[in-house]
Amino acid sequence: MSDETEKTRNGRGEFLTARQIAEVLQVSESTVRKLAREGRIPAVRLTPRLTRYNLQSVLRALDGGAPKARARRGQAPAADDELQLPFEDAV
Repeated sequence: MSDETEKTRNGRGEFLTARQIAEVLQVSESTVRKLAREGRIPAVRLTPRLTRYNLQSVLRALDGGAPKARARRGQAPAADDELQLPFEDAV
């Protein structure tokens, strides 16, 4: 089994940077960050300067198939926040 297959299987390979998401969506990095800041796409903030995005969740959010990650900055995330990266995976 290849490393890429193993990464995808355990979920670690699915979290992308703003640059990678921007390439897939064919928009700028600043647009990706703005969408996340507005709560229009889900984002996982690992540190104050490190944010990652799950490609499948971003695509669902943009298609209107997923609830918004947050309505506004500063509000608590939804109770069923499946996008939260476990602490063990963050380190």
